[in-house]
Amino acid sequence: MGKLLSSVPEDLQLAPMEEPELSDLQMMYYFRDALLEVKENSENYDELVVYLQSKKRLNSHRAAKLMTTLKGLSGIVSYINPEHHHTLMFAISNMSLWSYAVADINYDATHIMDAILELIVSLAVSKGILLDWCLEFLVKHFSPPRYIFDHLNNMDGGDRKNKVLSRVHGALKQIADLVPLAPLRLSPIVVQNIRNTNSMLPEELVMYAENMLRLESGAIGEIVGGIMLPALVDKLIELDVEIDWDGKLQEDAKCIFQMDLGDIAEFEDDDEEHSSKCATEFLIRNDSPAKIVQKLDSLIVLTLLHLESCQSSGRLAEVFDILLMSFKRTVLNTYKSKFTQFVMFYACALDPERCGVNFAMVLTEMFESYVNPPITRMSAVAYLASYLSRAKFLSSELVASIIQRLVDWCFAYCKLHDFDMNPQAHQVFYSGCQAIMYILCFRMRSLMDIPRLKIRLIKMPMEPIWKHKLNPLKVCLPGVVEEFLKQSKAARLFMSAELFVFDDLLEADLSKGFGGMDRLDMFFPFDPCLLEKSESYIRPHFVRWSRVKTTYDTHNIEDDSDCESEASDDDFLDMNAKDMIDDDMIGSVEADHDFHPDLNKMSITPKPMKYGFQEQMERGTRTLSKTRRSTSPESL
Repeated sequence: MGKLLSSVPEDLQLAPMEEPELSDLQMMYYFRDALLEVKENSENYDELVVYLQSKKRLNSHRAAKLMTTLKGLSGIVSYINPEHHHTLMFAISNMSLWSYAVADINYDATHIMDAILELIVSLAVSKGILLDWCLEFLVKHFSPPRYIFDHLNNMDGGDRKNKVLSRVHGALKQIADLVPLAPLRLSPIVVQNIRNTNSMLPEELVMYAENMLRLESGAIGEIVGGIMLPALVDKLIELDVEIDWDGKLQEDAKCIFQMDLGDIAEFEDDDEEHSSKCATEFLIRNDSPAKIVQKLDSLIVLTLLHLESCQSSGRLAEVFDILLMSFKRTVLNTYKSKFTQFVMFYACALDPERCGVNFAMVLTEMFESYVNPPITRMSAVAYLASYLSRAKFLSSELVASIIQRLVDWCFAYCKLHDFDMNPQAHQVFYSGCQAIMYILCFRMRSLMDIPRLKIRLIKMPMEPIWKHKLNPLKVCLPGVVEEFLKQSKAARLFMSAELFVFDDLLEADLSKGFGGMDRLDMFFPFDPCLLEKSESYIRPHFVRWSRVKTTYDTHNIEDDSDCESEASDDDFLDMNAKDMIDDDMIGSVEADHDFHPDLNKMSITPKPMKYGFQEQMERGTRTLSKTRRSTSPESL
């Protein structure tokens, strides 16, 4: 630094550096002249760059010089030219706040971090051409260098992490206040970086996403919030589709999805934690890279926690609207999505009355609208059927009203289309019919237990639909049809005995006709979640097939009051039961507060059988003897 003294006016020159320290004004003169004379004499400039280059060991004396250099540069940013001073810019870009946050020096490293950020903010505000460069520098700190993570795992790791990230977001807010267009420039930078995170470790990606969500809920969230959440959902989808169910998974899963619940009952109540862990291990074991599974699981949990935070701050409705738009744009038509949709499920569970109802109505309207392409309408009704069947927090009143709309639509379709059975020509109709049957497989008992909903269900014109020439009972998935007819017969829902002749059903190949290449006939998007950590959040709000009371259960409703263990069999929790029922016929609409997940969460997601049906259901057995995994299969 002493060499720079020659460039300072005589009246400002002082003794050598070891004597009294140079003033800020003197430092500014040094650095200004070094920058201006870089072409004629680069010696002072090169020395300046050396002072900015990182040192492995930074003693207090060097730390003080570094901070003085940074402060001096902050005062003359107008003289910095990226074209002429590229080595200086490179040296600054290589500086990391994380390094100083974990540095072991006899000096307050926060002063250095503050000086670095002061320089970055000054560059962003004073040099418009460097705005993106400064924003990229700050976004780079959303996740620390890999070697830093060991330090963050120490006892004071959280404090060190907060020292960096609080300053980074503070600098972003300061730039946004001084440069109104900065948030609009920031968004594409953040989004582009989240797309290029394939090489990141799970913990690195999670920390980056955590800062995205911090932006969404922070001071500039009104501007960037509508971009951060959809970008994160896109990343979830990207990871989701990389988890493949095909290949070895299909071979290994054959025996598992044909197991009867009685064979795996020991897991239901006694081995809850083991079940979730084994489900995740199953994904990893069957050609799903461990890092991808861990990344997706951790990111979904992070998003669910963010939703809880939004609920606490009264922002859930606003965030839900953003998620809903992202769902319709990205998730809905991504057939291979297996877990991302549970973000929407959890948002609905946090606010059933608004978000939960809104999601169901939006899906219903998308199915009914002729403006949407058939693939979108079929996906929407598949989501609707799976959602109404699995969401414990939805009222029976809502379920009944949506079933009514689906039945009315299918009935009107039958009156307008007096044609013979043709799976490919009437895909949307058959998907609607299958949705009605699938929902009732889960919900029929709970609806029939409420007198006025039972009357409403009986009055629905379903029987003409099933007996129509389009013959949906022969086209829809046999497993769904068989379970539906079995429950309908036990509930005496229909008068016609010919509906219950199982042998007349054709092979399952017909369902492929309306399911198309994507097999939407076998798409049940809210089948149980196999991600260990995510499943623990979904579990309290989720209905398992093993816990559903069917109409053909051997025990009577009255017996439930005499046996506490039986009373907890029904996984449906009707949030509005007291408002809905005018008499004491509350029946089996009960809450299961003691939830014990099982690894083998069997659903009625059916397996096509080439030669018709084999009725292997004995009295009291409520699971289909043969099941076929859906795109998002039931847990092991």
